[in-house]
Amino acid sequence: MVVVRSNSAAAPPTPWSSGLAEPSIHPTAYAHAFSNIIGDVRIGANVMIAPGTSIRADEGTPFVIGANSNIQDGVVIHGLEQGRVVGDDNEAYSVWVGDNTSLTHMALIHGPAYVGDDCFIGFRSTVFNAKINNGCIVMMHALIQDVEIPPGKFVPSGSIITSQHQADRLSDVQPADRKFASHVISINDSLRSGYRCADDIACITPLQNANEANELAYQGATPLGLPGMDSSGLDSPIHAETIDTSNTMYNRNNLKLHPDVINNVRRLLAQGYRVGTEHADKRRFQVSSWMSCSPFNSNNEGDILNSLETCLHEHSGEYVRLIGIDVNAKRRVLETIIQRPSDQPGQSEIRSVSTSFSSTGSAPASVASAGSELVTIVRQLINQGCKVGVETADKRRFQTSSWTSCGQIESQSEGAILGAISDCIANNPDGYVRVIGIDPQARRRVSEKVVHRPGQPIGAASSGGTSNSFSSGGNGNKSYGGGSASSAVLSVDAIEAITRVVAQGCVIMTEFADERRYKSNAWETGGQVAGNSTAAIVRSLESIINERPKSYIRVIGVDQKAKKRVAEKVIHRPAK
Repeated sequence: MVVVRSNSAAAPPTPWSSGLAEPSIHPTAYAHAFSNIIGDVRIGANVMIAPGTSIRADEGTPFVIGANSNIQDGVVIHGLEQGRVVGDDNEAYSVWVGDNTSLTHMALIHGPAYVGDDCFIGFRSTVFNAKINNGCIVMMHALIQDVEIPPGKFVPSGSIITSQHQADRLSDVQPADRKFASHVISINDSLRSGYRCADDIACITPLQNANEANELAYQGATPLGLPGMDSSGLDSPIHAETIDTSNTMYNRNNLKLHPDVINNVRRLLAQGYRVGTEHADKRRFQVSSWMSCSPFNSNNEGDILNSLETCLHEHSGEYVRLIGIDVNAKRRVLETIIQRPSDQPGQSEIRSVSTSFSSTGSAPASVASAGSELVTIVRQLINQGCKVGVETADKRRFQTSSWTSCGQIESQSEGAILGAISDCIANNPDGYVRVIGIDPQARRRVSEKVVHRPGQPIGAASSGGTSNSFSSGGNGNKSYGGGSASSAVLSVDAIEAITRVVAQGCVIMTEFADERRYKSNAWETGGQVAGNSTAAIVRSLESIINERPKSYIRVIGVDQKAKKRVAEKVIHRPAK
C-alpha cells in the first residue's frame, strides 16, 4: 500500500545551510498529508504526525523525533540558527524529542530545545532554550524557558518556569500522571495504525473485527474494573438509595448533598449560569492544578444534583469544588470547595474558609473585600509554592520600615489567606498593610506588596504596582531610608522598592512595552538608569516617563556580580 505522505520538502538554501537537506521518515511512521515537514528532520519508528503540524528545520537544524512519539494537531517545531542541544547520541541538534513522548495540541517546541523520553507536553505549552529530562509531565499553557527540568518532574498548568530555582523546586510526577500520559501515547498509536489502514481493506478488516470484540467484551464487563459496582459506576445499595435513573428529581429522603450546595446550584441555574465541577488530589490542590469532572449535559436541577453526587463518589478522598460559569461573559462567578479528602465519600460540606469567589461574585465580606489585584497576588504566591504572610505598620513605623506581623497564616487555602488579609485590613484601617511571600525552602522573602494605606477604602487594593514586587532580599524590617526621595510621578511603592534594591548594591535597568507587547510579555530592553542614589534614580525615571508617556515602563534590579535579575516592577502604565 502507498501511504500518503505529508508536504515534506528540502530546506531552502541559506548562508548557513546550503545542503538542501530533506526529511527522513521511518517506514512505520505516519505523517498526515496536511502536515508540513521541511529540512533535516529525522522521524523514528511508529511516530504519529497529526494534521496541521509544522516541523521546519530550515533555520535551526537538524531535528530528531524518537520512536513511538506522537506530534498532535497544530504543534509547531522550529529552531534558531544559533544554539544547539546534545542529543542522546552525543551529537548536536537544534531540537531533540525522545522516544515515547507526546507533544499535544498547539504545543510549541522552539530550539535550542531538548525533550527527553517518556515526556508529556500539554496543550499550548511552550518550550524554548530549555532541556526537559526523561519522564517529565508538563501540563497546559505552561512556559519553560532558559532552564533544565530534572527528570520525573511535574509542571502544573499555567506555570512560568524561567529560573533554575523554580525548576529545581517542582514536585515529582505521580503514578496517576504517568498512567494518563501512557494512555495518550497508546491512543495516538491506535490512530497511527488506523490512518495507515484507512485505505486498505486487507489491513482495516482485522482492526474492525478487534473493535467489535472489544465492544462486546465491554458490554459484559464491570465498569472501571471495580468489584461490587453496577453499570452506573456506583455501589448498588447507594445507587438505589440516592439516584433514580427513571426520575430526574433528586431524592431528598436520603440527602447526601449539603443544603448550601443545593442552594448554590439553584441560585446559579436561576441566574442563567452553567454549573460544573473540578477535582484535585492533595498534590494538585497545593499547586491549584484542578481537573474537570464530567460535564453536566443538562440544565435540569435534578440531573445536576444527581451528577454532582456521582462526582463526589467517584473522587472520594480528593478535593471537589463547585463552579458557576457565566457563558456570555466567559468567566467564573463562583468557586467553592464542597468535598475534602477527610470527608466521608459522597458527603458534601461547605466551609467558609474554603470558599473562593471571583471578584464579581457574591462572596462573604472578608473575602470579597480583598479586590481582584489582591486575589491575583495571593494566587501567584500559592502557585509558586510560597507561604503568605501579612504585616501592618502605622505612619511612623512605615517611615522607618518597622512592620509588625498580623499573625502567622498556617493554611495554604486561597480563601483562608484572603480572609486573614481582610481581617488584618479591617483591624488596621488607619495603618499600612502589606502581603509578603516567603520561600520556605530558602527561608527568605521573595516579594512584598502594600495592599492597604491609611484613608484608603477597605477592600480597594493599593495601586501603583503589580504583584511582581521587588524581593526584600532578607530582613524586611531593615530601614533603607525610603523617605529620602519623593516624586509626583512615581508611587510610594516604587520608591520604596528602588531604595531597597539600591541598598543591596544592585543597578536599576528599564524595559518598555506598548499595549500589544505588554499583553504578550515581550518587553524592549532599555539602558541603565543614571544615578547613584534613590533621589537621583527617581529623577531619571521621571524624565523617562515624561519621554514615553504611552508606554508601559518597568524597572529591573540587576545583581551585576551574580549576573541575574533580583527584582522587577511596573512603574508606569499608559493612561486609558
